[in-house]
Amino acid sequence: MSAHALFKGVIVDENENPVDVAYVGDEPMYVINDEGFHRHIPSREIDLQILRELGSQIKGNEGLIADQTSRLIGQDDLFTHAIIENQLKNIERQYATLIESGIPEETIAYLGMIGLKAVINYHGDLVRIEQPAAASSGEEGEGE
Repeated sequence: MSAHALFKGVIVDENENPVDVAYVGDEPMYVINDEGFHRHIPSREIDLQILRELGSQIKGNEGLIADQTSRLIGQDDLFTHAIIENQLKNIERQYATLIESGIPEETIAYLGMIGLKAVINYHGDLVRIEQPAAASSGEEGEGE
């Protein structure tokens, strides 16, 4: 199996410039254009940082996410809920599999369309993740 650049299309540098993907041998690299100098950083390092950050947002909410997911997929039973919750509680174990198998391009395109953006610096460190925010109930209907 070869590794994949998981978040191609949703990663930008600190100046909001899209980050490209190139391969050195069979290893995917995110390529950051640093004023004409192209810095190649192994995608695995950056992808793991992003996965860990997203995974940290799941911690403590596994039950709620499992409830919503099981309803969404039409499998609102105790067995399905338990399987989903267990997978979420052990999400770190899924990272290596994701890096090897990849995330479908349609999913990444969708994440980009809804506003997910990972910002990295020239060293390949994750600076922040920008996510679409759901409108709070207090914001709805304001000014009407």
